[in-house]
Formats: sequence, C-alpha cells, structure tokens
Amino acid sequence: MPYTVVTMAVINKIGKIMKRNRALVTFDQERIQRVILRAAQDIGGFEPDYVSEINDRIFAAGATDEGIAAFLSDMVVVCLNGIPYHEVSNFPPTVEDIQNTVIHVLRSTGFTRTADAFECFRWGHHWVREGAISEEQFVRSGYPDEHMEPLLEWNREHGCDTVEGLNEIVREGKANSLIADAHESFERALDDAATALLERLDGEGDVRIIWVSGPSSSGKTTSTVKLLERLGKHGLTFRMLNLDDYFWPLIEHPTDWIDDRNYETPEAIDIQLLNTHLRALLDGETVDKPIYSFKEGRRTGTEAVALKRDELLLLDCLHGFYPPMTEGIPPERSFRVYIEAMNPLYEVDLMKPLVEMNWTGRRLTRFEDVRLLRRMLRDVTHRNHPALATILHWHYVRAGELFSIIPLKGLADVVINGGMPFDLPALKPFFAGPDSIWPRPEDLEQYASFLDARIRYRRSAQLLESVEGFSRDAVDDPAFIPGDAVIREFIGGSTIRIPHND
Repeated sequence: MPYTVVTMAVINKIGKIMKRNRALVTFDQERIQRVILRAAQDIGGFEPDYVSEINDRIFAAGATDEGIAAFLSDMVVVCLNGIPYHEVSNFPPTVEDIQNTVIHVLRSTGFTRTADAFECFRWGHHWVREGAISEEQFVRSGYPDEHMEPLLEWNREHGCDTVEGLNEIVREGKANSLIADAHESFERALDDAATALLERLDGEGDVRIIWVSGPSSSGKTTSTVKLLERLGKHGLTFRMLNLDDYFWPLIEHPTDWIDDRNYETPEAIDIQLLNTHLRALLDGETVDKPIYSFKEGRRTGTEAVALKRDELLLLDCLHGFYPPMTEGIPPERSFRVYIEAMNPLYEVDLMKPLVEMNWTGRRLTRFEDVRLLRRMLRDVTHRNHPALATILHWHYVRAGELFSIIPLKGLADVVINGGMPFDLPALKPFFAGPDSIWPRPEDLEQYASFLDARIRYRRSAQLLESVEGFSRDAVDDPAFIPGDAVIREFIGGSTIRIPHND
C-alpha cells in the first residue's frame, strides 16, 4: 500500500545557536535532520531500530529514512523550545545543548542504535578536536567497514554468519570444528599482538606501559593472561597496577532513583592521582598506591610500589585509552591493546514492522547484547548480583563505552577480537530451562520508564529464543570447549585464574 509522509507543524522560537567559540549563528533545523540521517545511514538506515509498540507510529509517519529523520528533527525542535531561557537572545542553545537533545529524542523514542552511532561519532569528533586522536584514527560510529568485513568474511566461510547457519551447525553436531577454528584464530591474534609489542621493544621506542582496554565483558582478563604468557617466554617481566584501588570513596558516587551507582565512567577513578603516580613510576620513583576496600567503600591504606628498570607496567582498564590518564606521558612510552567481543551475526528480525516498507527484515546482532549476557552470567555466578540489576545498569555501561572506549580504539597498536561465533550456543543453557537466570517479564513491570532496559530485554530475549544452544553437559566438557577459551571466563570451567571471579 502507498504511504503518505506525515508532516508536523512545529513552532520554532529559536533564532540563534552558540558555537563552541561562543559565536552566534542562525539556527538551522535541516542540519539537525542531516546529522540524524547520517547516524542512521552508518548503521544501514533506521530499519534496525524498529521496535513494535515503541516507535512504530514514527515509522508509519515518516515512511522513509528521510521522512523519519525529519520527524525526529521536529521533536528536537519541540524539546529545545520547551526550555524558556532559549528564547532569550543572550542564552541561545549551544551546540552541546542541541547534541544532548538529539540523544534524548533518539533514546526516548527507541532509536537506540542510531543514538549509539551518533554518540560514538560525536565523541570521536570531540577527541579529534582535543588532539587525542588524529583524523586517521577516527572510527566514526565505531565499526567501519574495513574493521567488520574481515570478521563477516570469516563467518561466511564457516557458514555461521547468520543465526540460521549457526543453528544448523549446532543441530548437525558440527560445532567441534567451528570451535577449534575460532579458538585457533584467536590464538593467532594473540601471537600477532605479542610480535607487535616485541618489535616495538626492539625498535627505537621506549615502551614502559602496556594498556589493555576495551568494553565490559569482552574477555580482557583471559586475553591478557594469555598474552603475558607469550611475552614471558621472551624474558619480559611485568608489574601490574590494579586501577580499582584508585576508585573514589563510595560516598562520592551518588546514587540514582533506584539506588544504582555509575562506576562505568572514567571519572569514577581518581585520575589526577593515577596520572601523578604513573609519571612518578616512569621516573623511577616509589609511590604510595592506595588500597581500596569494596566492602567498606573507601581507601583503607596504601602500599609502596616501584617499577624496576627491567619491568613493564601493565594496566588492565576499561578506560585505559582515556587521554587524561596519560597526560604528560610521551605516546611512545605506551603500547595499547584493544579487546572487544565482535562477532557479526545476521538474525531474522522478528520485530519487523507490519507496514510494507520493503525492508529486509534482517539485521546484525548487537555486540553489546552478547556482552550483556556474558556479564549477567558472571554477575549472578560470582558477585551475587541479580540478573535484572545488570540490565537496569547497562545504560551506564553503554554511555561510558561510547564516550571514552570505542571512539578511542583508533589509538590501539593491536586489536584483538574476544567474540566467538559459538558464544551464544554456549551461553544459551544458562538462560533457558528451569534453572534459567533470565529475568521474568513481570520483573521489569515496575521499571516501565526504563526504556533502554525494556528494549534491550526484548531484543536479547528474542535473540536467545532464536538460537540453538549446546547442552549443559557439552558446555561443561573441556574437551568440547577448551578450558582457556574466552567464554570460559563467563560460563565457568576456565583453566586460567580469573581474579574477579574469585
């Protein structure tokens, strides 16, 4: 059936905006429409953001990507006009005000993928302006084609680039070879990372710090241990610095209305103290590193730490690439390893709209949704943390990633993929059956205003339902999934000591 694009009559009282240099320029709504459309195009259009009973009326009203972007830009204008002081000529909205409002509108209407692409692009540009990364290191929405295509090609060659293909491999009992090939590919990536560092050390650079960074539950611990094993064979020694000891006291982490705290931002750490200690250690000085008690929520003492001349300082940190941490430290003194679980997998979109918009009905799974399942299992098993709380907290996790992790991955000397094509079948037994840790739908009822959690819950539940899982006996068998596989960090049975699981 044909569609008529619905337009809105929007009153706009805003005549000017303030640029970052405080210059006033004419307000141009079309620029807002263009940036929203560009963010959608970076994820293949608005189609992946369709969620029935959430934003289906906006899709029906907009009808096309251009129409939807225009509709959303109208909503941005409505929100901006709702702030009375913007009508005063001396207090127009700033560029940052407008960008914050774009994010608010996108997330408030369920366009979470578009919002993520916009935020990553926005903060990437911020770091370019700050001089922290170059234009060549700018990764736009976080996952440029040159990064994703090799991963997709590997999955295509192994017949697991779709949920249907992966399910067929599991049903036909062919997972053994897939697991072996994926594990071998991961080991080669670690070999390459070790070689790259050794070449840096043999060259003219004066590397003293190794940073391991990446989003939550990407497999950093397993990857780091295995990388250090390789480097240790070459006689390298390391001094590990636990950055959790630099957390601010609990009283300085304000709670939100559900009594949750945001530990996922780099500002949760005393960065000034950390930076001072790093520079002192590189200068051969001894520092009094704080000792933090999570049980008491405060620092309980200090420990004298020094870096020997033949030691490398190793730091495993979510926000290890965050520029203020290394302020005043020459870049050539750092070697950066970025680890993220990235397994591109096409799924059938069961939330495909009923309207006839000539869409494919297919989309890539969200990497962060698989990481959410990993973290949820770890939280329940090792931290006595309810699975529902992990979902409700995830918006903090995602905000931190889009600000100071993913946009900065262009700084990495090496990138390691901690995502495996067999992750979902290995996780499935823990989220199905009578012993499932997956929250019940009614558990979310009192959090109806948590739209991010509701969308993520529906999307992840749908993904889990569509995946053919391994049996629990198979998952527990080290002859089936190796004991040093990354997924063991979350499903248990790892032959590598995982400190945060102790």
